Amino acid sequence: MTSADQQASENPNLALGIDIGGTGTKGGLVDLTTGSLVGKRFRLDTPQPATPENMIEVVVQVADHFAFDGPTGVAYPGVVLDGVTRTAANLDKSWIGTSLADRVGTRLRGPSVYLNDADAAGLAEAHYGAGRGVQGVVVVVTFGTGIGIAMINNGELVANSELGHLELDGKDAEKGAAASARERDGISWKEWGARADRYLKTLENLVWPKLFILGGGISKNPEKWVQYLSPRTPFKVAELINNAGIVGAADAAWMEHRASARQLVEHRGGNLAVTAED
Repeated sequence: MTSADQQASENPNLALGIDIGGTGTKGGLVDLTTGSLVGKRFRLDTPQPATPENMIEVVVQVADHFAFDGPTGVAYPGVVLDGVTRTAANLDKSWIGTSLADRVGTRLRGPSVYLNDADAAGLAEAHYGAGRGVQGVVVVVTFGTGIGIAMINNGELVANSELGHLELDGKDAEKGAAASARERDGISWKEWGARADRYLKTLENLVWPKLFILGGGISKNPEKWVQYLSPRTPFKVAELINNAGIVGAADAAWMEHRASARQLVEHRGGNLAVTAED
């Protein structure tokens, strides 16, 4: 028995999370009782060109590193429906229509689920981070290469909310307000903060959330930009930072695994025990 499998047998609340990114793909085993990583995460650089063929091999290599046969969640930077990628805003366009369920799932050791990377980060923050215990609508905004959005309602995910692509000043909002726009346009944190503030105020007029959680790479240095934001909606800086995608992907896989186990219990009349804590 491998060390990962031994850990899984001792702790049924473990799942593997893998976060596909434009610069790197990283993974880690997560204890879902606490939302914390068990051991070190593992990362491989994103190959170029970042085609499905090349990147899927990296995803499988990351999974193989852990030799884990429990539930695995994979976060992808775009819309994912039924395990199929539907958008590729910041990746090679050949990703559109790729079935992660078929091309990755068949090569993993255990059951797997696939979701948008911002949705994964949102789940992590809602269940283990800045949004823990908050009722009502929470919107997690990740400012990175683009703008990712996760909508959480009473702790439940509303998947694939692509509100980072709102039209603002006649163009896609993320073109001006993503964190990457600050470096690309050579503007100060104050100037970028004004753009991000305008975006948040546009967003809150459409959604009216109870809380914004602001994440992505910018959450490492909040002192550089928080003072330039003034939406009416209360906001917090994300807490899980670099591990949010991993934790959220693992969380999604673990919840799906528990739901499947419950369905099997009901189908068999209660003859199978669900080992994960409720």
